[in-house]
Amino acid sequence: MGKRKFLEARWNNLLMLNYEVPPEVLTPYLPPYTVLDLWEGKALVSMVGFLFYDTRVLGIKWPFHVNFEEVNLRFYVKHFDGKQWKRGAVFISEIVPKSIIVLMANNLYKEHYRALPMRHSELPAGDIATTFLYEWKLKGKWNKLGATVSNHFEDIQPGSPEEFIFEHYWGYNKLTDAKTMQYQVEHISWQIAEVTNPVFDADIAELYGEEFVSFLSEKPFSAFFANGSEVNVRIGEKIVSDLTLAVSPAP
Repeated sequence: MGKRKFLEARWNNLLMLNYEVPPEVLTPYLPPYTVLDLWEGKALVSMVGFLFYDTRVLGIKWPFHVNFEEVNLRFYVKHFDGKQWKRGAVFISEIVPKSIIVLMANNLYKEHYRALPMRHSELPAGDIATTFLYEWKLKGKWNKLGATVSNHFEDIQPGSPEEFIFEHYWGYNKLTDAKTMQYQVEHISWQIAEVTNPVFDADIAELYGEEFVSFLSEKPFSAFFANGSEVNVRIGEKIVSDLTLAVSPAP
């Protein structure tokens, strides 16, 4: 039996703009006992926008914290547990509109959340596509992440670049130079749709650091969209060596 569910929600309308960066840019963020998970030799980061619906934390729906947006910057790693490689994501920055989410996630999971005003839109783009836009307000300016997405969805194909981006079922956070937080993310394989006209306009230096400015200012390496599904995030545990876990779970 897996760990108790920490979070249950629906994740919908996941937009991923993916950028290639030199591996050394990600080294300071790499949790102990993980290595970069590369796509055809390339280290990728993803700007991600999506919606939380029907959110429950430890089975409880918190008033005014059930439906909301999130935008994050993440990259991809893997960890060998002695039997198999587990493919996961590491979050450099996560933005949500609710302060209590920041408090809980940062304290319990050592995530890197911040609270900013947010909004989103979903508008028809002719008969065969939809324009999705995620926005967050920083220093009086609305930052943007969006794209036009086909209304036709298909299954993710094994071995495809979409499978690499979407099907990472673990999260990893660096706690110290000798400890890593590991937590499991459960969901079905999503369906995907073609993406055109990607948009990313943000204060990259303020949000993510000067080291990312030149790379996130380029045209994306790729752009993907998934419909999403019900998601469970299990209570985390600490990795304290290459092959062992801490005796007591975290949080």
